[in-house]
Amino acid sequence: MKLLLIAVAAIAPLLAKDNEAAKRIDDSAVVFSEIMAADDKGIPQDLLEHAHCIVIVPDLKSAAFIVGGKYGKGIISCRNKGNAGWSAPGTVRIEGGSVGFQIGGSSTDLVMLVMNASGANKLLEDKFTVGGEGSVAAGPVGRTATAQTDAQMHAEILSWSRTQGLFAGISVQGATLRQDLDDNTAIYGKRLTNRSILTGGRKVPATATKLISMLNRYSFREQR
Repeated sequence: MKLLLIAVAAIAPLLAKDNEAAKRIDDSAVVFSEIMAADDKGIPQDLLEHAHCIVIVPDLKSAAFIVGGKYGKGIISCRNKGNAGWSAPGTVRIEGGSVGFQIGGSSTDLVMLVMNASGANKLLEDKFTVGGEGSVAAGPVGRTATAQTDAQMHAEILSWSRTQGLFAGISVQGATLRQDLDDNTAIYGKRLTNRSILTGGRKVPATATKLISMLNRYSFREQR
């Protein structure tokens, strides 16, 4: 009985980690679907169709921007080779930096589109500084928005946030994105890097089928 209790105590943290990582994937799917379902308030369709990767960080805590601590976790998915849909997701941690206007203590959902191969390759490194190693601009809002500034047209990354129901393009500067090997282990059962997940043709895990289905639903480039 004592050995059983010890085993349960050892396994419990691993199960909790697995549940947290799976819930974060579900939350990312909800955030993306709600943003895209809003009448003419989502991410422009043509940008989604031409994006190389997407990063979604649900429930990011804005108070942490001020103190510069770790403030959010999320997912990243990239286009499969041949544009055949979106890859199985990797996981990321985002920390430091600033995100446009800030509302103390509020929760923010952050979405970033990586618009070219150079930006995607940088994002798959162990550590990537937004606005430092890659150009970034606030993304335009509206499913059919075409009025992009020169900065938006040439940016490697476009970013948006949703705070207290308000969805808007937002400037992200100085934030650091790192792969989260612990969360990858919780999802895949192996200590995989984001590069191996996103470029290795790995099968989408059951916990991520809803998310990838949503991405494919709103991105039609692979069907052309």
